[in-house]
Amino acid sequence: MKQSEQDIILGCIKGNLSSQKQLYEQYAGKMLAVCMRYAKDRAEAEDMLQEAFLKVFQNISKFKNEGSFEGWVRRIMVFSAINYYKQRSRKFKEDLDQPHLDFGYKEEIIDRISAKEILELVQQMPEGYQLIFNLFAIEGFSHKEIAEELGIAIGTSKSQYARAKVYMQNLLAKHNQIRLKPHEDAR
Repeated sequence: MKQSEQDIILGCIKGNLSSQKQLYEQYAGKMLAVCMRYAKDRAEAEDMLQEAFLKVFQNISKFKNEGSFEGWVRRIMVFSAINYYKQRSRKFKEDLDQPHLDFGYKEEIIDRISAKEILELVQQMPEGYQLIFNLFAIEGFSHKEIAEELGIAIGTSKSQYARAKVYMQNLLAKHNQIRLKPHEDAR
């Protein structure tokens, strides 16, 4: 018998394995998609997912029924992805050797590419770009929030995001075999 979300949550608070299994089965697919945006491959995303679900189960009693439960779970997934990188002592410093060019692109590129292809392109981004791109463009974090969470300067977050957009534009162009021209004012 399928339980209501509230019954599943209460069961998980009590440590009921059947409720935990139902919760996992209900949200694992959606949350794996969240993790895939932060991971380099499916195996890494699955590791993130498992770690995050452990946190969900450990902290489920803290859910206050304010907002959606799915949103609460998603937030744990995002912060787990951030912690995944922090635990491995990866630094998100600017690469000052990389030229900063603003490329124009044609919007119809987006119309010709699937969500799966976009995800694959995001996974090709350098880790710092990928993390900040996801947090800002997808999750809606402010540069201030990103800077605080990652322990970097706000300017670094903004710069990494700008560079991530250029990197993504170049990946899109390469993927679609389109040659982009820099804007005339780019130097």
